[in-house]
Amino acid sequence: MKKLFGTDGVRGVANVYPMTTEMAMQLGRAAAYVFKESNRRHRIVIGKDTRLSGYMIENALSAGICSMGVDVLLVGPLPTPGIAYITSSMRADAGVVISASHNSFQDNGIKFFYSDGFKLPDEIEMKIEELIFSQKIDSLRPVATEVGKAARIDDAKGRYIVFLKSTFPKELDLTGVRVVLDCANGAAYKVAPEVFRELGAEVITVGVSPDGTNINADCGSLHPGVISDLVRQYRADIGIALDGDADRVIVCDESGKEVDGDHIMAICALDMLKQDKLAKKTLVATVMSNMGLDIAIRKGGGTVVKTAVGDRYVVEEMRRGGYNLGGEQSGHMIFLDHNTTGDGTLSALQLLAVMRREGKPLSALATCMTALPQVLLNVRVAEKRDIMTIPEIESRVSEIESLLGDQGRLLIRYSGTEPLLRVMIEGEEIGQITGWAREIISLVDQQLGERAH
Repeated sequence: MKKLFGTDGVRGVANVYPMTTEMAMQLGRAAAYVFKESNRRHRIVIGKDTRLSGYMIENALSAGICSMGVDVLLVGPLPTPGIAYITSSMRADAGVVISASHNSFQDNGIKFFYSDGFKLPDEIEMKIEELIFSQKIDSLRPVATEVGKAARIDDAKGRYIVFLKSTFPKELDLTGVRVVLDCANGAAYKVAPEVFRELGAEVITVGVSPDGTNINADCGSLHPGVISDLVRQYRADIGIALDGDADRVIVCDESGKEVDGDHIMAICALDMLKQDKLAKKTLVATVMSNMGLDIAIRKGGGTVVKTAVGDRYVVEEMRRGGYNLGGEQSGHMIFLDHNTTGDGTLSALQLLAVMRREGKPLSALATCMTALPQVLLNVRVAEKRDIMTIPEIESRVSEIESLLGDQGRLLIRYSGTEPLLRVMIEGEEIGQITGWAREIISLVDQQLGERAH
């Protein structure tokens, strides 16, 4: 069992274990040791989002890495996928992202990329943990010229902008397209507006004034109502909402109606099928994706492969099976022909490319998929016990699954990054499945909720 790493790196309240400067320094030392493979000079890229705590964690990580004789390349605020890209394009040995993604500003996190831009597998994360807790490298102290140094990459933002624009078809542009763009006061606040403007779009921005504490605060992909209202107000063609580290995107059509990750994947996958560009005619999604996605792709002549929740598991399946498109309903989408991880801005560009190529508004394209009624509820828990070992819950879950039959499904899982249990039910009647979901949430709250403890 991993002690530090969750489904997306190490995460928690900044300045509280494990997200302390002491642990950040230890993570830096251990990671530097793992990625240092020979006697040549090694380099690790460090980037972050706009959280106030990013400064202290960045300095601690940098100190830990340099103390092991590895050089640091600092890129400052940049989207998570931008750091993956810079790491790979600069042939660095690894990349580090300081971000808690969609969480509020008091949280922060640390996640690592390999030199190829892909996230670390479990075994490497466990190796880093083992080095920290065993204190095996405490005595390793390079001195004199063997100590690492830190330098800032001033043109990282420009490099990433050029890369993003290169993923948009050269024969197309965004002239005449009006875009509402919400950057969540996060890592993409400078990059994303420039990308869309340089491709010709008229861009109305929101969430581009970070102050260290307003990241994801009533803005971004968790609050799509912001772009919906602005799209209607400005009569825009599309609303685009990124999250704090800009690895996910949620959009709305020209009427302000939300279009989630499942619909975006359906539109892009069907377009790629039409162009014979969808590898093995297969889309990779998670068990949280709506059954309507499977139906839409099947009608288009393709197949959907399902994985556990988490973009890392989607990417692992894509690499294992040789697939090039995958993602999550939450808005993480991976276009492996272009980048190695979820990229909200890149995903929005691919969607806009389909709109331009087809000459259709987003509302028309989104009709390619009809979602089954779905409800998703969360409850805070004091412990993450196997709920199927609790008789009252197991009994009611079995009854509901029997009532759903093959006309729906029930999925219960713990969040990998927060003390939450999620209950998702799909079925034919929204009122009925909402009632069932609330029943389960209530039972879990009684047994495992914070008040029960």
